[in-house]
Amino acid sequence: MKLTLSHLETPTGPMMLLLDDTKRVRLFEWVDHQARMDKLLVRHYPKTTFSISEEAPPAAYHGAIAAYFNGDIGALEALPVAMGGTSFQQTVWQALQTIPAGKTLSYGQLAAQIGNPKGMRAVGLANGANPIALIVPCHRVIGANGTLTGYGGGMERKHWLLRHEGSLPQKLL
Repeated sequence: MKLTLSHLETPTGPMMLLLDDTKRVRLFEWVDHQARMDKLLVRHYPKTTFSISEEAPPAAYHGAIAAYFNGDIGALEALPVAMGGTSFQQTVWQALQTIPAGKTLSYGQLAAQIGNPKGMRAVGLANGANPIALIVPCHRVIGANGTLTGYGGGMERKHWLLRHEGSLPQKLL
């Protein structure tokens, strides 16, 4: 698989954008999580050989990411994605994409939405394995009691992102 890697500066730290040859996002992750990126690529595409070249991000992608961080919290929704992973993970990740910007869901609500109301832990594991931060908005999933739970990008970033989107639970403002 031929991939292109771009680096972008964001208010939450520098990020890596990995696109396939059809310009679908395969991974969007913070630079300080390079090891996570490497692990996710191997895990989600176990029988795939990669060639990765670096280049500047396409203008439309750079523009959408900049617009998101400048306050257009729905700007990332139009970016095309392609995900590896198991069929269950893909179901969870597709459901994550239905959470509107500015809203949150609990793990239980997300599990119920995909037809597995008792699968909160499995949903949490799939959520944690999401390789496409922000665009597949796993940061919008919170605990049933409104608390912030784990986040692959770090809790400080999750707090920042939810505050930025205007969806941080009142008790955490």
